[in-house]
Amino acid sequence: MDTIAAIATPHGTGGVAVIRISGSSAIARADEIFRPLHGKIPSQMDGYTCAYGHILRDNTVLDDCVLTVFRAPHSYTGEDVVEISCHGGRFLTQKILRTVLCDCVRLAEAGEFTKRAFLNGKLTLTQAEAVADLISASGENAAKCARNLRDGATFRRISGFSDTLLELLSDLAVWADYPDEDIPSVDFSNLESRLELLHSDMKKLMSTYDYGRILREGLHTVIAGKPNVGKSTLFNALNGFERSIVTDIAGTTRDVVEEQIRIGGYALRLSDTAGVHETDEQIEKIGVEKSIAFLQDADLVLAVFDVSRPLSEDDEKLLSRLPMERTIAVCNKTDLGKQWEIGDYGFSDIVEISAKMLDGMEQLETAVEKFAGLFASPAEDGMIANERQRACLSEAISAVQEALDALHLGLAYDAVTVSLEGAADALLQLTGERITDAVVDAVFTRFCVGK
Repeated sequence: MDTIAAIATPHGTGGVAVIRISGSSAIARADEIFRPLHGKIPSQMDGYTCAYGHILRDNTVLDDCVLTVFRAPHSYTGEDVVEISCHGGRFLTQKILRTVLCDCVRLAEAGEFTKRAFLNGKLTLTQAEAVADLISASGENAAKCARNLRDGATFRRISGFSDTLLELLSDLAVWADYPDEDIPSVDFSNLESRLELLHSDMKKLMSTYDYGRILREGLHTVIAGKPNVGKSTLFNALNGFERSIVTDIAGTTRDVVEEQIRIGGYALRLSDTAGVHETDEQIEKIGVEKSIAFLQDADLVLAVFDVSRPLSEDDEKLLSRLPMERTIAVCNKTDLGKQWEIGDYGFSDIVEISAKMLDGMEQLETAVEKFAGLFASPAEDGMIANERQRACLSEAISAVQEALDALHLGLAYDAVTVSLEGAADALLQLTGERITDAVVDAVFTRFCVGK
């Protein structure tokens, strides 16, 4: 493979920047541009050792730095790796990178260091994907799950499924290929129970996908209610600054306003929507229709009601449209007195607040965090973290179901075998043990350059 190099730290001005070089020419190139103040040149250094010195270009000192050598196969990529830790000025790091690049060292593509780690057997594909999730983690729960995936939790879970499938396929193959030998026939009940248990365990893992999506993308949370109940005031209170326009005029919010916030260990994609009510005004009507559509797609709805005024017809219409099991009822304007109590509609939770006075906000945040926790699954057991993994596992589950259907229909065991082979292949694609170059390329384009 080519030797590659890139800046591994975020672009911008900082105290320290790191330039990473990986490949067979990495150490030789370091010899050409680095002069240690004391001790050995890079090619004479042991792995996991550092040296202080100067980076030179045309015999001119560009910067003093610390150079670290990692020798193959004991490095992140499995290749010889050199890391140059220099001062973090944007101009300086770019100049040093240009010095590193030459005929034998090219600029790395997005995710190419981690891609090489995968191709060289240092990481499974699910572990490599977890590296991207760890980099982009927006909260403690997301970081914790990404660390567990990086340590191989999902790979171990999938490998258990694969081992079961291979055992079943082996039993079926031996029985089919050696009919004249004194080999016990495949027991129908045993095969059925093992397939049902496998199918159930695979579906349990699939159920973690929503939690993985929420940790990765944030809990899609919609603030809904009729006009002038305090939706935008609540939106601003949760954001901690004035993001939505707030006036006493009903219908100020005509379109959806979105912001990313964090509550506890969870990220929320928070949407402030137009007031839900009957209207003949064309632009306002479009906003209302969009608000209703958002209700159906949301992970969580914060339905805001003005309890300082009597329950209205618009409130009743909103109640009829809410996904109650995914809705927290927010009884707002309690500082003005209460004229009614919200009934038992099957809400996930009910919270009383005054968004304007910031009263009750801690209770609301607790309710939101409790709701998000309902999706949680033990991170150490692995989870489905992205759409590619979900599609592969879904294919495997469908194939096992086909095997069960064939078994119940009394079809030949050959039909069961074909379905189980399909399931095994889908799991191998999930872990990256059998996968196309196109899929590998697609996975690593998610990464930043330098990782």
